[in-house]
Amino acid sequence: MEASFEITLQMAIAVFAGISAQVLAAYFRFPSIVLLLLLGILLGSDGMGLLHPQLLGTGLEVIVALATAIILFEGGLNLDLREMGRVSVSLQLLVTLGTLITLLGGSMAAHWLGEFPWNIAFLYASIVVVTGPTVISPLLKQINVDRQVATLLEGEGVLIDPVGAILAFVVLDTILNGDADPINAIVGLLMRLSVGGAIGAAGGYLMSLIFKRAHFMSFELKNLVVLAVLWSLFTLAQMIRTESGVMTTVVAGAVFANSSVPEERLLRSFKGQLTILSVSVLFILLAADLSIASVFALGWGSLFTVLVLMFVVRPINILLCTWNSDLNWRQKLFLSWVAPRGIVSASVASLFAILLTQRGINGGDSIKALVFLTIIMTVVCQGLTAGKVAKWLQITSKEATGAVIVGCNPLSLLIARFFQERGENVVMIDTDPDCLVQAEAQNLRVLASSALDAAVLEEAGLASMGTFLAMTSNGEVNYVLAQRAAEEFKPPRVLAVFPRDPANTSVNNKVNQAFIPDLAIKTWNEYLNDGRVKLGTTTLDESEFSTQLERIQEKIRTGILIPLLVEREEKLQVIPANEEWEVGDRIIYLLFDPRPNLLKRLSGATQSTPLSLEKLPEVEEVPLAQ
Repeated sequence: MEASFEITLQMAIAVFAGISAQVLAAYFRFPSIVLLLLLGILLGSDGMGLLHPQLLGTGLEVIVALATAIILFEGGLNLDLREMGRVSVSLQLLVTLGTLITLLGGSMAAHWLGEFPWNIAFLYASIVVVTGPTVISPLLKQINVDRQVATLLEGEGVLIDPVGAILAFVVLDTILNGDADPINAIVGLLMRLSVGGAIGAAGGYLMSLIFKRAHFMSFELKNLVVLAVLWSLFTLAQMIRTESGVMTTVVAGAVFANSSVPEERLLRSFKGQLTILSVSVLFILLAADLSIASVFALGWGSLFTVLVLMFVVRPINILLCTWNSDLNWRQKLFLSWVAPRGIVSASVASLFAILLTQRGINGGDSIKALVFLTIIMTVVCQGLTAGKVAKWLQITSKEATGAVIVGCNPLSLLIARFFQERGENVVMIDTDPDCLVQAEAQNLRVLASSALDAAVLEEAGLASMGTFLAMTSNGEVNYVLAQRAAEEFKPPRVLAVFPRDPANTSVNNKVNQAFIPDLAIKTWNEYLNDGRVKLGTTTLDESEFSTQLERIQEKIRTGILIPLLVEREEKLQVIPANEEWEVGDRIIYLLFDPRPNLLKRLSGATQSTPLSLEKLPEVEEVPLAQ
């Protein structure tokens, strides 16, 4: 068989296997990296023998370098500087002090437990200081963890990758050249970070200019131009200072993402697809190149090394780096548990094994085996349990509070009042200044702008809010707004008032129809303005549960009652139209009161009188009409 066809066959198998693993992971809601590792090992020399990455020769190093550039650039794109500002001190400590703690702790564990010589032990520890966005980001998307914790983990994964990779190359350079002067090592590290950061900042600004001003180019062409510029920047940085390219890609992505670039969402989608392809192919190839015999040859000492890294070094790292933060013990415990190693560790270890072997230094295969053992143990243990741990610690994003409400009208102001009275953050968005005056009069935060602008939703803080509710008078607009909010910000609860049956025509199951199907929002706003409503509450009791449901549903069908909010397990939420109510739920509703306004005024009520929440006899006591 011709050599060129053999290489083509290897790449085709790797791509097919990698994408197949991604599909299976998505179907079974399983961490994709676990399947990628297992499938790569299965197809490798120690398995079915279908994949032989060594046939690619130096081409494997080229693939690793260019794919890593894409992966880290995409990680930089996802860095939200506003969110990172909230955890900036802890994040800075994790990238600096945390790196030092992992380096020292990991090297001591590898030397004393794994019985590696000090130089190889330090090299191992420098490789595994990184966590990596390729593992963290998909994991966080699956478990929907608390936004503050997610921001810290994503920021650490993206920023520590270039720091760790450059640190590892500095340690390797020290070993190969026999220069043990720590000053030279620190200078080399800072030089690479500085060169990479400067080139990345300039390149990211250049990319943003291309997107903003090159109107003659299509979106597709702009995406490809950014890819070409990215690889050029990476290569330029590598030419000026070896291994500074990883820092360049991260900084370029961060600068581009925070330059208010139009159509940035299209670039994110394109780069996200490339990242999935890159991660899939790299993990398959690198795992296929792993010798299982070399992993078992490490012995129990190496297993204990990884356990110490997971259960001793990482918790100490988190404890010291977050001691003065506002994180609670649940969040810190989750951070201590989740630190899976990813593609950067795997690629650097594979490259180092080749370089050490070429220089005649023992330990190349052993260090690669130990790094992959670390990846396998952290990914499998933490990847499979992170969701359960987050639920047990009650730090999933479903616990997030606060609401962003689009549409400033009497009904939305009433709902906002309930969230506000519970101390939750509420932001109203509308373009009508007269309506916003009413919201400001109730001390609500308002944004006089269009919610179709993603920057406005960012300013409203939707990324950290628990609820998004679109309830303007235009149902079609509400549905579009809710879809975009669900796709771009992924809040736990997304609701909208729109005239459709969600069971039949709502193609996006992330958007729920609010309150009831086909709510006549204009009519109920008129009722509120005229004072022709009562505000009621009822708690569903176990002994009368079915009777209460029938009573309420009957009034909903006749159009005189709309359920607004449900209080369940001490949490207040907007009621979706398809909600299944439970025993113990406290329902807050509006009841139409047809009494003439004149009678209300004669009784002392006025239009400006705020509604009081009470148990209404019309719902509590009146039996169903026969």
